[in-house]
Amino acid sequence: MSKLLTLSLRLSPATLRSTLISAACIHDFILSLSWALKIKKKLKTVPPCLGKFRPTVGQCCHQCTPDSLRKKPGQNSFLGFHNLLSVNETHTRYRGWLVRRVCCVLFVSGRKVYASPVSNRLERVCQSNRVKKALTAEHKAPEEGDSRGQLSHLSPFLPLINTCISPGLIRFLGWVMLKMFSSMFGSIQVNLSHLPALHRASQEGSLLVYVHLRQSVVDCALISLMLFCHNLRVPYALCPLRINSSIIRSILQKVGVVLLPPSALTEQEAEMDSLYVPVMASLVRELLHEGQAISVGVSAESGQGGQWLARIRQLIKEGSVPDVFLVPVGISYDCVPMTSAQVGLSSVLQWLLSLLWRRPEGSVRIDFAQPFSLKEMCESGRCRVDEWLPLQDLLLPVILNNRTDSVFGQKRMSWLLPSSHYASELKEPSHPDRDLSIAIILHLIFSATSCTAVMSTSLVSSLLLYRHRKGVSVSALCRDVAWLTEEFLFRNRDVGFGGSLEDVFRYSLSLLAPHLIIAAAPSRKDPFIAPRPSLASMLHLTQQTKIVTHTFILEAVGACAVSAMLCEVVSSGVSSRVRSGDVDGEQVSGDMEFDVVLCQSELTERALQLCHLLPPGFMPPCQSSQNFALDAVDSLVRCGILIMEEIPRDIPICDFWKREGTLTWTTSDDPYHSDSDCDMEEQDLRSYKISQPSQCPEMLFFLCSMLAGHLRALCWTTTALDLVNTPLPEAEFVAQVHSHLCDMANKKKQHYESCSEEAAHTAVRSLIDLGVLSEERREGGVFLGVVPLFQLSENRQKLHRFISQYLYN
Repeated sequence: MSKLLTLSLRLSPATLRSTLISAACIHDFILSLSWALKIKKKLKTVPPCLGKFRPTVGQCCHQCTPDSLRKKPGQNSFLGFHNLLSVNETHTRYRGWLVRRVCCVLFVSGRKVYASPVSNRLERVCQSNRVKKALTAEHKAPEEGDSRGQLSHLSPFLPLINTCISPGLIRFLGWVMLKMFSSMFGSIQVNLSHLPALHRASQEGSLLVYVHLRQSVVDCALISLMLFCHNLRVPYALCPLRINSSIIRSILQKVGVVLLPPSALTEQEAEMDSLYVPVMASLVRELLHEGQAISVGVSAESGQGGQWLARIRQLIKEGSVPDVFLVPVGISYDCVPMTSAQVGLSSVLQWLLSLLWRRPEGSVRIDFAQPFSLKEMCESGRCRVDEWLPLQDLLLPVILNNRTDSVFGQKRMSWLLPSSHYASELKEPSHPDRDLSIAIILHLIFSATSCTAVMSTSLVSSLLLYRHRKGVSVSALCRDVAWLTEEFLFRNRDVGFGGSLEDVFRYSLSLLAPHLIIAAAPSRKDPFIAPRPSLASMLHLTQQTKIVTHTFILEAVGACAVSAMLCEVVSSGVSSRVRSGDVDGEQVSGDMEFDVVLCQSELTERALQLCHLLPPGFMPPCQSSQNFALDAVDSLVRCGILIMEEIPRDIPICDFWKREGTLTWTTSDDPYHSDSDCDMEEQDLRSYKISQPSQCPEMLFFLCSMLAGHLRALCWTTTALDLVNTPLPEAEFVAQVHSHLCDMANKKKQHYESCSEEAAHTAVRSLIDLGVLSEERREGGVFLGVVPLFQLSENRQKLHRFISQYLYN
């Protein structure tokens, strides 16, 4: 080991980055490092204690649901956190030596469980108009047919309809989950600030629907366990798992888990069944009539899970359900558990046995946002979707015709809501009800992400990937950790850690050690750390950085717009003093400096065009794209990258505006109106310069790197169109694109974050929305093919240039 340390001291940083150290050696290696890396052998992966001063997060949208926002008495008082895994005798009514050893059993037995009777639920589902119409259309059966005939047709769905909540089994599985999660996680921290609102809503009899983003199979279990431990109603979890074992299916269906039918392999396949959709809509209706709570997981990449929210909204519109309160739930993992979507008895037993000798890794943070009324959002008219346009209408004129001005409007993402059979009018891609349901799905995706805390592993991963990809010393990384934590708190984003910087830093390194390269020497007090250049490590680190990108999305969009304009200035050879097209610039010789003047209108146009390429969940759904682009430019001024420069005029600007009649007071109820909106002539009067501090270029590139993975995957997918023979089934097309992305990353030996399955799926979906790929429904499913317009290499090159302009080099 000493020879290795001496050798590493003599090597260059590039050679140090290529040094590979096994995970087992890293743990022993860290023990000999300086104060920042002195991780003891018996160090338990428990995060530092959480502080008492936190930003207020999870509030309702002030624009869409102002009435629900007002119902927040006592929310400003911070109640702290509760570790679900920390169960002792103080949580029971008893004390003593024996109680301390069985306190978990006593705690579980004392929890309140709301029973769920299913005596006549099957009869009520069979008598619903939806099910009767579906049976009549599918099986040509009379509407007043006998109940036996109906039951025979509905036999595959009977176990789903009879899903119930058994108090005894809930308590037993609650004890099992507490023991199981103790072997998986160091702690499960619950933010108690919004629990009083949930208790108050439960006491008032309000119907609650919990919505979270799908990350792992244990998401639903964590939400149910948390509500059970705090004496709240355990929800019925709409889970898209395919369970092969009949024993496991029977157990889960008795604790409120609504699974897929046994015959369906995927959620998409189940939705294609003409009976599944009306039966599930009727089941949700009956559950809400019984006063039950529901838990729904939504995927931001595929849109799966949003159909349940659309069904609930349809029930409110019909008057079947008076109202429901939606509760966004943010779940943060130090390390996201890797679980499979298909569960069998053997795999479950092997996983449970592995927990016996497994050391807990990481922690979990759960945040419940403030409940808001779905009826208020739908009927108030504040959630507007009247300016939604297809993406090809927004961007294709700019890409193919080199138009300088963009078409104003919001990007329509109809794929977030799959076509359903229970409401034929919702099949139309541009139907108002369908657009409103999609707007609600987008709103919940954004709300759930916004109330998600930033973990320490996410913070360190983002610094290593986006700022110090070639490696960094421990002292410099520690300074950046402190700086970035302050930036999160300044943006009103809560963090899922606390304590001293030393504890936070070494705790995150202990979790990320298998994905890092750490090199040091005895004579060197400052070790060198770099991300491991492998596919698995890069994908793991990229998974942790999603929440960081969501927090800095305004700055990232603005930085990419600035980078695109700088590249254009450098390639054109025009002086940095050019402010508009009608001003002749001076010729430039030598290297381009950062003394560049950028026109506000053009910079906003670049940011607006980039907004349309973002995946769902990054932009606030209540804000127009134009205002988002203006805020993106303003955010660069706030963080010091841009400096506003006023153009000198002979006449004062205020007098000029008075003479032109633009300086007048106006009132508007338009929700898209903001103080940042300004006349185009006013925008042309403004320009920005790149600030000169030494940290500005580094900060600019740090922000640009956050979107580089997504944009690079789009560029590589565009080049893959030459290699893929179309039309192909959608799954096979995405698989070939994913293979091409992996080949490109392996060829370049870098940029592995752009070759994940999620990146391939998102890139293909973006090309479909752009009109580059066409969807054709055939007997075997949906087939994708390149449209004739983009079969021309010239148009594909224009598309590639348009996307790659936002990639900094």
